Amino acid sequence: MIDGINLPLIMLAALVAVMSPGPATLGIAGTSMASGRKMGLALASGITTGSLMWSTAAALGLGAIMQANVWLFEIVRYGGAAYLLYLAYKSARSAISPSTAKLAGLDVKTVRGAYARGLALHLTNPKAVLFFGSLFAIGVPPDAPLSALAIVIAAIAIQSAVMFHLYAVIFSSRPVANFYLRAKRWMDGVFALAFGAVGLRILTAKLA
Repeated sequence: MIDGINLPLIMLAALVAVMSPGPATLGIAGTSMASGRKMGLALASGITTGSLMWSTAAALGLGAIMQANVWLFEIVRYGGAAYLLYLAYKSARSAISPSTAKLAGLDVKTVRGAYARGLALHLTNPKAVLFFGSLFAIGVPPDAPLSALAIVIAAIAIQSAVMFHLYAVIFSSRPVANFYLRAKRWMDGVFALAFGAVGLRILTAKLA
C-alpha cells in the first residue's frame, strides 16, 4: 500500500487489460508479422506512449471530465471506431488481393511512421481513457499526493511497455512470420474481421 493506494491490485487490473485482445494487441501482431520486429517494436512504443498519456490524463481527472461531458467522449469514440473500420477495410482488401506483399491495414515503411500509427491507434481508443479513469477512481483516493500518483503512472507505464514490446518480439519471430507468409490471405481476413468487430463494438457501445 502506498498512501492508501493498493498498487498490486491496480497493476493486476492493468495487466489483464493489456493481455486482453484489442486494437493494441491486434496492431502489434499484424505489424510485427507483416513488417518485421523493428516496425513492431516501433508501433509498440507508440502504443506505450499513448497508454502513458491516457494514464496521466486520467490521473489528472480527464476520465471524470469525459464521463461528465458526453460530447467529448463521443468525439473520441467515433474517431476511434472510424479508424478501426478503416483498418478493417484495408485488411479485407489485402485479403482479396493476393498480390499485396504485406498486411495492408498496418503497412508501415518507416520507424517514425510505425510509432505514429501506434500512438494514433491508442489515442483514438476511448476504452483506454475510461479504463484508466475507472482504475484511478476506484484504486486511488482523491487526496493521494502527486508523488503517489507518479509512482502508479510509472509502474503502469513500465508494465505496459514490457508487455507490448514482448508481443512485438513474439509475433515477429521466424516461425510466426513464416506462418503468416503461408497463410497471408487468411490472416488478413482474420484481422479484417477482428478490426471490424472491435470498431463496431465501440461504435454501438452504450454509455450506461
